[in-house]
Parts: sequence; structure tokens; C-alpha cells
Amino acid sequence: MSDTTTKTAEPFILFELGKTTYGIQSRLVQQMEMIENITPVPKAPPFVEGVILSRGQVIPAVNLRVRFGFDKIPYDTRTRLIVANIGNRTIGLVVDTAREFVQIASESIQPPPEKLSGLSGKYLAGIAKLGERLILIMDVDDLLNLADLESMNQD
Repeated sequence: MSDTTTKTAEPFILFELGKTTYGIQSRLVQQMEMIENITPVPKAPPFVEGVILSRGQVIPAVNLRVRFGFDKIPYDTRTRLIVANIGNRTIGLVVDTAREFVQIASESIQPPPEKLSGLSGKYLAGIAKLGERLILIMDVDDLLNLADLESMNQD
């Protein structure tokens, strides 16, 4: 491995939704944990499962399946909560599974195709090729657009 590759590689945590693998920059992730009790919150947007107590902190839990427009599925032993710091907020991301930690070279990340629009394209920062797999790199700032959350709570 050359020095250039080492300097431009960034650690990512990979997670899955359905049969697709996504990556989130590990510097944004505080911890990953199994899901225990989520307390529903009245008038929350459909993708907000509720709040969860994580290491003494109450945080909102966002179901990424629902946020991306996929069918909601029951939690199982593989379901994970990725606790991430985004902007000045801590939020829990409910994903099907999360178990890989990889280095991805910045030069292997390409911008998403321009034709990819709608909700799914809005949340992508890029697409990386890792071996034979394609990894969709998350743009978490757009993913958790607070204006979207706030406007959905207005009645």
C-alpha cells in the first residue's frame, strides 16, 4: 500500500438495508448497539421510531428503511442502532445489520450518477467500489435534514 493511499483512505462503518450495503464515516459514529426498548413519540414523522436511552442519553431513533421508502420489517438479532453525531445532534439510525469496519480510499469514491434523484439520491455522497461490491456512501447531513423533521411535526 502506498503512502498516498494511506493518507487518502478514510474509515467507514458498513451497514445493510435490504440487500444494499451503505457506508457512514466512522468519525461520525459514537457507538453501535442492539436495539432494546424504543419509546414511541406522539406526532413524530413515520421514519422516527421514537426515542431510546443510550448510555444515559435520550436520543431519537430513525428507521432508515422507512426513511428510504423501504418496507418496515420486524427487528431481529441482527438489527443495529448506529448512534451518530451529526452536526450538533446525536441520533440513532436503525439498520438491518452493521458489522463491518473498512478503509475506503477517497479516489475509489465516485459521485452518484446525476440521474439518481428522489429520496435515495438525495442521501448519497458517492458510490465506492470495494472489491466486487458497490457501497453507497451516505450524506448524513441531508439524511437528517432538520427542516424536514420540523416541517413534518407542524400541524
